[in-house]
Amino acid sequence: MTAKEVVKSFYNADLANDASIVQRFFHKDCELHWNSSRGFTILNYDDIVDFFVGTRDAYNSLRFQFSHILVDGNFVTTRHSLYAITIEQPEDEELLAHFTSIWEVKDHKLYRCYEISQLADEKTISSNSFKEIKV
Repeated sequence: MTAKEVVKSFYNADLANDASIVQRFFHKDCELHWNSSRGFTILNYDDIVDFFVGTRDAYNSLRFQFSHILVDGNFVTTRHSLYAITIEQPEDEELLAHFTSIWEVKDHKLYRCYEISQLADEKTISSNSFKEIKV
């Protein structure tokens, strides 16, 4: 699988329900460097396992809408929006946040990620900045 195919397969997987996500997609020596509204965090493999346990507890489904995917060798950069259906409101899908992620793929697994996220607000929801592309 190419680096782009690995990243696409990850985002197309059932991240809200599949307990094998981390094992299937993440390298044992992975690190995710994440700048979010909560500040800067570095997650390792075990931290990512815990993160997805919380994800499965909170969401029925997650959907990613991409505006950009750029590939350079083993690096894949994505710009995307994250939509979710929560367990509390299973009839409503809501836009949660916008992300820019730079993934490094090693041994056909997600090895390093440098990610920035911003919570969605009315300005970004109504803008044309995040027009969907097909992946």
